[in-house]
Amino acid sequence: MKDITSLSALQLSAAIHARSVSCRATMEAYLSRIDTVNPAINALVSLREPKALLTEADQADRELAAGRSRGWMHGFPFAIKDLSEAKGLPCTFGSMNYADFVPDFDDIHVERIRAAGAIFIGKSNAPEMGLGSHTYNSVFGATRNPYDLSRSAGGSSGGAAAAIAAGLVPLADGSDMMGSLRNPAAFNNVIGFRPTFGRVPALGNELYLGQFSVTGPMGRRVEDVAALLQTQAGYDFRDPLSLDDEDLTLGPLSDFAGARIGWLGDYHGYLPFEPGVLELCESALGVLAGMGLVIEEVPRDSTWTGSGRPGGYSGISSSPTARG
Repeated sequence: MKDITSLSALQLSAAIHARSVSCRATMEAYLSRIDTVNPAINALVSLREPKALLTEADQADRELAAGRSRGWMHGFPFAIKDLSEAKGLPCTFGSMNYADFVPDFDDIHVERIRAAGAIFIGKSNAPEMGLGSHTYNSVFGATRNPYDLSRSAGGSSGGAAAAIAAGLVPLADGSDMMGSLRNPAAFNNVIGFRPTFGRVPALGNELYLGQFSVTGPMGRRVEDVAALLQTQAGYDFRDPLSLDDEDLTLGPLSDFAGARIGWLGDYHGYLPFEPGVLELCESALGVLAGMGLVIEEVPRDSTWTGSGRPGGYSGISSSPTARG
């Protein structure tokens, strides 16, 4: 058995349900890693007492021994982003105005994660009110990138992304208005997925700005992210704009031949990139083209008349003609 904290979420779920790993051993492994690593990166905040968490893990083991599983995340340590309410846990929104707020209810997706068996160990850090692409606030301070403590973890789901990357939690929830799931995932070399609005319901969605922000999953592997999204998603009458239930589990790889991808790149020189980032992203286009997808550059103006590149795609041309 590999170190417990290095298992993917689905691998951990299988190990727990096969009883080759106990919920207590899982909690002990994660708490030990949090104790060692979290002080340097400050990804997790409002952490609960280890004794209480181990007591809950023991109860989860007793339930499995009796043949009862709460769900695929049975016994998982989980930290909810500090912009969502979880019953009994502080929810500061990264603001001193809410530093003492402890909700007596779960947000809808939190309720579903709890019902799937997760044990909430605390919260993941976020910028004040989720505003910003870097994670720091006056309540808990800054979250640092586990790959380089002098670098940003991104935001606003920076605490979640850094915690996953550092092996402090198997997977995490996040939220995204203008990249808050995607940019921290990229900064920390994990996977963040922004779902369609309404896919994951929420309480109290304001009908204008609320439609810009969505809640979604984050993990180290695509299949883990899909599994968490399946747990979070689905209609709830408390959110009238939520979408109907749908099977979101991963199936066999589809035939993508002929499908089209629009490649924005640096928008023909308009968007700045640090050296190497754009080239790294472009290298993935060859992989996609090899799967049969057609890659089309996004035009900068309406006069551009590009055509799709078939499977022989070998890179973006930097010539003035190719840039429109």
